[in-house]
Amino acid sequence: MTGKLRLGVNIDHVATIRNARGGGHPDPVQAATTAERAGADGITAHLREDRRHISDDDIARLMTQLQVPLNLEMAATSEMLDIALRHKPHAACIVPEKREERTTEGGLNAAGGLQHLAPYVSALNDAGIRVSLFIEPERRQLEAAVSLGAPVVELHTGAYCDAIGLEQDRQFQRIADAAIAAGELGLECHAGHGLTFETVGRVAALANVRELNIGHFLIGEAIFSGLDSAIKRMRSLMDQARAERSA
Repeated sequence: MTGKLRLGVNIDHVATIRNARGGGHPDPVQAATTAERAGADGITAHLREDRRHISDDDIARLMTQLQVPLNLEMAATSEMLDIALRHKPHAACIVPEKREERTTEGGLNAAGGLQHLAPYVSALNDAGIRVSLFIEPERRQLEAAVSLGAPVVELHTGAYCDAIGLEQDRQFQRIADAAIAAGELGLECHAGHGLTFETVGRVAALANVRELNIGHFLIGEAIFSGLDSAIKRMRSLMDQARAERSA
């Protein structure tokens, strides 16, 4: 499978900076519209149970102001399901969530949570919201997504991005193998977590991967070069890797 690789920009950590001091600045919705103009194909926002960054008002404003699709990251809870069904974003990505973690630490154990996840996936599907599961690059997790009826998976790339040397090669191969398996199982394959200018190329070159979701690195890089510049450079690196793969 080939074609343009989509870039979803996660704006959570603009809200983290805002919330550190209170008030309304910097505004994550303004960051989202800046990302749109810079070439983002979608915006991702994670509404956590403890509202540590994105707020309910942020989601409401994003739904009214965005021109590109909104991907709502959410835990599988009744509260978050109600919010998703009320706003009806383009997509909802179910992620694991622990109150004590700084950020999402790994993929969702879909294979071990079929009974719990099934009603959430079903309700989102019935509402016309495109469901994805944020999972480890493992065949059993992919098969669980198929069993649940989730049309999309997002492969957790954190272990690859954090590793060095031969271990990074091993972690990348897990992602590459999972992307192929996802295609064989009829799943649309996305990827994300921890991707940087240095690590994005290998993942972007994987033909079966249709979308990358990147946030923390871009927000951090924006401190030095501006958000517009950081997104444009990431977009360019993704496109270059894709073009070289297709050549």
